[in-house]
Amino acid sequence: MTTVVLFATFVVLLLMNVPIAITLGLSSLAALIVENIDFIVVPMNVYAASSKFVLLAIPFFILGGNIMEKAGISKRLIDLAEAFVGHLKGGMAMVVVIVACFFAAISGSGPATVAALGMILIPAMAKTGYSTEFSSALMASAGAIGVIIPPSITFVVYGSIAGASIGTLFIAGVIPGILMGLGLAIVALLVGRKLQLKTLPKTSGRDRWLAFKDAFWGLLMPVIILGGIYGGIFTPTEAAAVSAVYGLVVGIFIYKSINLKDVYGLLVDSASQTSVVMLITATASLFAWVITVSGIGNAISTMFISFTGGSTVIFFIIVNIILLIAGAFLDSTSALYIFTPLFLPVANALGVNLIHLGVVMIVNLAIGLVTPPVGVNLYVACGIGKVNLAKISKAAIPLILMSLLILILVTYVPQVSLFLTNLM
Repeated sequence: MTTVVLFATFVVLLLMNVPIAITLGLSSLAALIVENIDFIVVPMNVYAASSKFVLLAIPFFILGGNIMEKAGISKRLIDLAEAFVGHLKGGMAMVVVIVACFFAAISGSGPATVAALGMILIPAMAKTGYSTEFSSALMASAGAIGVIIPPSITFVVYGSIAGASIGTLFIAGVIPGILMGLGLAIVALLVGRKLQLKTLPKTSGRDRWLAFKDAFWGLLMPVIILGGIYGGIFTPTEAAAVSAVYGLVVGIFIYKSINLKDVYGLLVDSASQTSVVMLITATASLFAWVITVSGIGNAISTMFISFTGGSTVIFFIIVNIILLIAGAFLDSTSALYIFTPLFLPVANALGVNLIHLGVVMIVNLAIGLVTPPVGVNLYVACGIGKVNLAKISKAAIPLILMSLLILILVTYVPQVSLFLTNLM
């Protein structure tokens, strides 16, 4: 009965377009009523879920990303990429992917990457000869790399749930993120072969040096963060705070594009974005707790183990199918809180590396950012490119297919994720 009430309420509210945080919370409360559990568990569970030290990384990474965006780093990264590949046929598409990868390493968020870069790059791609629909779809797909390339807020969430090393997760996301970028660039170049594309004039070595010099301080941010973590200088949570301070120093004293009056607005915006993530974290953790306490989780895990017959291949097929469907309806944080506790016991029973599992889950959810009906990146790109959801979804099909090929590679060749971690 509890299972029916929990999931039926969840589905009905989701279909009514109720915000996901409210949906998770109300469906959890409905299940608590059926189970006759005192509501005192709600504040206790919410506090326990949101008071983890590791989650402090989320507001700091969000603040650091907002500061670097305000500092004008996105424009400098675009200028740098254009200087090196803008003269090639399809070069502007390559600029989109390259800049998205770099900016992802600064913002750690898919929608933030699309919002920061789309205003400039979608019109720029359209001017070179790509359709606005494909330009918007590529921007949305490239922005999804933001949840894979470290430092990623999504990895922080997974690490806090699974008890996995966030630093190791960060390094495990490097190669899959780069492969995703290469795959998207290949699709864009293949699409561009059929078009009469305009190119930018080839820049001189001096202009390339000046572009690199201008973007240097922004490029240095992920180097400092990751270098500090793997050099044992600070933890991932401390690295997030360092990123915010570093962004302020660069924005105020080097680029001089941020003044003290801007800091208040940046803090308010970052707090607003953080509150959304933390509200989802709180209600999703309550939802996951209900699944565990009611015995639903154990039943599902037992069913998984018996169904897989000890085969990791079948296990990952199930994981990918579930997450690809869930990613089309749920945000990454909600999906991780709901499904990670279900997959972990099965993964442990089968001897699956939890770092590998985390990367597979995050790549799935990255694809979910560009799959309708709730692909967040698609909606952001739609608003910027002024195209409707149906057209951008159609244009995104070859990009999604390439992303699925990368997912298969990441899933069934564990060394794609674990190679760099084994060198640590």
